[in-house]
Amino acid sequence: MDDLARTDPEIYAVIQRELERQLHKLEMIASENFVSAAVLQAQGSILTHKYAEGYPGRRYYGGCEFVDTAENLALARVKQLFGAPYANVQPHSGTQANMAVYFGFLKPGDTILGMDLAHGGHLSHGAKVNFSGQLYHTVTYGVSRETEEVDFEAVRDAARKHRPRLIIAGASAYPRILDFGRFADIAREVEAYLMVDMAHIAGLIAAGLHPNPVPVADFVTSTTHKTLRGPRGGFILARKDYGKVLDSQIFPGMQGGPLMHIIAAKAVAFKEALAPSFKRYQEQTVANTRALAREFTRRGYRLVAGGSDTHLILVDLRPVGLTGAEAEAALDKAGITVNKNSIPYDPQPPKVTSGIRVGTPALTTRGMKEAEMETVAEFIHQALAAAKDPGRLAKLEVQTRDLCRRYPLFAAEWQS
Repeated sequence: MDDLARTDPEIYAVIQRELERQLHKLEMIASENFVSAAVLQAQGSILTHKYAEGYPGRRYYGGCEFVDTAENLALARVKQLFGAPYANVQPHSGTQANMAVYFGFLKPGDTILGMDLAHGGHLSHGAKVNFSGQLYHTVTYGVSRETEEVDFEAVRDAARKHRPRLIIAGASAYPRILDFGRFADIAREVEAYLMVDMAHIAGLIAAGLHPNPVPVADFVTSTTHKTLRGPRGGFILARKDYGKVLDSQIFPGMQGGPLMHIIAAKAVAFKEALAPSFKRYQEQTVANTRALAREFTRRGYRLVAGGSDTHLILVDLRPVGLTGAEAEAALDKAGITVNKNSIPYDPQPPKVTSGIRVGTPALTTRGMKEAEMETVAEFIHQALAAAKDPGRLAKLEVQTRDLCRRYPLFAAEWQS
């Protein structure tokens, strides 16, 4: 970092401040995680110099023999990881992976059926403010008021009524197991494609802790960060006969040269996910989430859907008289990073919300286990109780910083 400090001290200072934030705050945003040193090294490598439009063996530039090897490794590893016959690892994000499916197999105005954003869905699943809701006719499904889990009867009714061209399964804020088989049955009944966006739960699926959608879905899209613990980016899995169309939609359809340094980092992350230690990590992530849920429940908080089977929980703050925005701000002052989040049938607008989304992947990466989750739950409880008391929040921040020091993010050389 010495060269950066000399060349651009302002950006160097930004990175140092962000490093301090990551080192000394409890990162509990469910969609965030910390990559390994090996992933960081691949991402920051000289592969960033190489232009490689096209695909391995079919490039529009010379000198691609080595980056071809990197992309082929990423492809082979992700296909092995999820048991998929086809993969594309070039999407720059999960949303662009979704775009490739839409652009390849839908026409503007076609109907898509996806989870309502307010019930835990994603912007790219048909939200009106997103391209997916602007180019396509969107119909949504949600969760039951009683169970706060996916209402499959409502999904089937909507599918029969609207005859969508594409049904989307997947969510960004849903704490329970998703039954992909039931989605597939409904899709077959109405002759729709099924796309599963597994971005949040890809790591759990890779470890066998959540059902794998590959055998039943036409398309599976994902990010490579979040529970998968890789660099920021996306990928697509599908049946082999869909591959030519999907490849053409990524390049030349909507991307130019792929980010070869990111693809190399994806390959590293996929190799790490194939190791036995990754399954143990995911098991601990789920165990930590359940421990955190128990502690919240013991302290009287209401959890959406009654708990969690995954890496995240949604906490309804209405009983304690706080909005999600107020809780997010208070917790940040106490050294705990979460995000405000809508809960099903939320009376508050999205910029305020009635809940918070709390995740355990990043804390688990630091080595924390169930005992630490008890401590973290108590910190959160105290911070919420002291939401309007800056002095108490400052004292809590000292305690959270001490816990972070006991579970360092990087080895010593990464902190220098």
